[in-house]
Amino acid sequence: MEKYAWCGRIAPGKKAEYKRRHDEIWPEMKEVLKSAGIRNYTIWNTGDLLFGYYECERGIEYAADVQKNSDIVKKWDEYMRDVLIMDKDEKTGAQPLLEKVFELN
Repeated sequence: MEKYAWCGRIAPGKKAEYKRRHDEIWPEMKEVLKSAGIRNYTIWNTGDLLFGYYECERGIEYAADVQKNSDIVKKWDEYMRDVLIMDKDEKTGAQPLLEKVFELN
């Protein structure tokens, strides 16, 4: 199982709205993530900084391809545009993968 981590920022003053939207995440968005093989997805924050982590049971490349080609993900990204500041990887269209520098098993 490959692991994926990303970081981003909540737009100033939008933390409550960011959280509300995730509390009410669309069922079809959850289905896309599951169909991409994404499991154990968690997002943390401190201040306006976000850190996300998930595991890809079919690999990072497969998960990125499913998301990149999903109209639901495109709709979600547009919906989140006013509350989320996120750089995108030009190749995958997803959040840039963070480089792992340490892991304790």
